[in-house]
Amino acid sequence: MLGILSAGFAPGLALLSYFYLKDEYETEPLSMVFKTFIFGAILVFPISFIQYVLDTEHLIQSGIIEAFLSTSLLEEFFKWFILFFTVYQHVAFDEPYDGIVYGASVSLGFATAENILYLVSNGLQHALGRALLPVSSHALFGVIMGYYIGKGKFSGNSKSKWILLSLGLPLILHGIYDYILISQKDWLVLMFPFMIFLWWLGLRKVKNAHALSTKHFEAQIKVQKNSSFMKNEEFFLYIE
Repeated sequence: MLGILSAGFAPGLALLSYFYLKDEYETEPLSMVFKTFIFGAILVFPISFIQYVLDTEHLIQSGIIEAFLSTSLLEEFFKWFILFFTVYQHVAFDEPYDGIVYGASVSLGFATAENILYLVSNGLQHALGRALLPVSSHALFGVIMGYYIGKGKFSGNSKSKWILLSLGLPLILHGIYDYILISQKDWLVLMFPFMIFLWWLGLRKVKNAHALSTKHFEAQIKVQKNSSFMKNEEFFLYIE
């Protein structure tokens, strides 16, 4: 059991540590990161129950509907819900890159809990495959979601567009991922290039988020300097 728990936790914590340590400015409070991770883990239970009911009652007959509705929509919507309603307005979310940290955290919390339950049911021999595919893909869906959440919060305009994209794009990518697994006999032929593309896109969003955070802090420094200059001007006018 200890081996299963270790194998279940290790990939999620490793990926979360990677994205957390990539924060170049003010690192996020661990308590807040841990909280979003736990929220993501808790989501596994209601979502699994809903998916079980849909499967047992045979309410979904099509592979594409199963991929995009009972899996992608359910999982990405609830992760997005947690991210938007518990983190978006929090004082700790103070730069664009923070969206990636919290997006990865909630997604990896979900992926880690799901991974442990799968390994308990199916055995430790699946640990490597689970780490390379489901856990990694959830992390990257979270990174992409968090990038657009961060861009939406700190953009001067088009906030609604970025917030909608933060749900829509991960949902589409997750649906494609599941459809490949469900519907394709030679799924590895398609999954391999898809995962390469997903990693490329996720790391590109990390790079772009760093650039947005740099601009954000440079703008803050400029405002502070201007404010300090104005106070000095007022002081000299007063003493004259």
